[in-house]
Amino acid sequence: MEPEILSFEAAYDRLEEIVRQLESDDLAIDRAVELYELGVRLVRHCSRCLDGAELRIKRLAQTEDGEIGLADMPYPN
Repeated sequence: MEPEILSFEAAYDRLEEIVRQLESDDLAIDRAVELYELGVRLVRHCSRCLDGAELRIKRLAQTEDGEIGLADMPYPN
C-alpha cells in the first residue's frame, strides 16, 4: 500500500492501527521496523495533506495599504 494514494482520513486511520500494533508485546523486530517506516511515510503524507488544505483555506486579499497578499478565510460563526 502506498500512503500517497490514501485520503487524509484513511492514512490517519492506518497510522492509528500501526501505533496499536507497535504497542503490542508480541511483534517481531523486523515487523516493528517495517511498521515504523510505514508510519513515518504516513505521517509525512498526512502533513502534506494538511499543508495543502491550509493553502486552500487562504485566499488573495487586498491589505489596508493596497497591496495584494494572502489572507486567512474568516471563520463562519
